[in-house]
Amino acid sequence: MSTKQEPEILSTEELKTEAKWLKMERIKWKDEEGKERVWETANRTTRKGIADSVHILALLHHPNKPVSTVIIEQYRPPAGKTVVELPAGLVDEGEDSATAALRELHEETGYGSGKADHGDVTVGQVSSILVKDPGMTGANMQLVTINVNLGKNDPEPQQKLDEGEHIVKRVIPLQDLPAVLSGE
Repeated sequence: MSTKQEPEILSTEELKTEAKWLKMERIKWKDEEGKERVWETANRTTRKGIADSVHILALLHHPNKPVSTVIIEQYRPPAGKTVVELPAGLVDEGEDSATAALRELHEETGYGSGKADHGDVTVGQVSSILVKDPGMTGANMQLVTINVNLGKNDPEPQQKLDEGEHIVKRVIPLQDLPAVLSGE
């Protein structure tokens, strides 16, 4: 009969790659039964603080419309197709997750520019650290809820995309989001 123990990392070895933003690692670890095991993983080299990235649930409040949110569509090479996502981005040096989320929301959607006609923006909640794909990577994120209070006649704001970004912005009534995500 074996005794249970806490799993523990014994060593981590970086594998040689020529990647700019990722590193491959081999982790030697002990499982709950004390058996030594090996795991391969990919991790970002860009983490500047506690979170690699932020994902943004923007709640658009309009005086004459139901509460809406913003989703984006962009081609993602690892998936080999265009995918539906929440606005998101990496946390830059010196930023906290709320600041990064406000910056990324403005860049990807135009909301939150500080101009009166692009919505009064406040950060609602910042989640604890969430791990994206723990079987393959230690990449993590925080989900940030942002409230955007729009005026009755506010025009649709323009995206401020970085060079090479090709993002389609879609504003969806929150009540319709499940149907939109399921392809209805």
